[in-house]
Amino acid sequence: MLKLTLKPGDFIDIGDEIKVVFSGGSANNIHLLVDAPREMNIARSGAGAKGRPSPYYREGGISAEAQKQIVGILMREKQRQRQGNA
Repeated sequence: MLKLTLKPGDFIDIGDEIKVVFSGGSANNIHLLVDAPREMNIARSGAGAKGRPSPYYREGGISAEAQKQIVGILMREKQRQRQGNA
């Protein structure tokens, strides 16, 4: 397990597709923003507690072909950005 100390606005990247941003906090609460692909199921530990189902659900995914096309587009854009910064 990794323990981090963050200031508001600081973020961590998890892989290439997930970003967690610390947006502040108060008293016993912290505020996190999670930017992740829609098909990724993200739930906090208290969701679904006390026998209640979570109001959140995973949306239906897109086809494997569409996923391949999107990955190809993203990879080309990353490569274009790297070439522009060089």
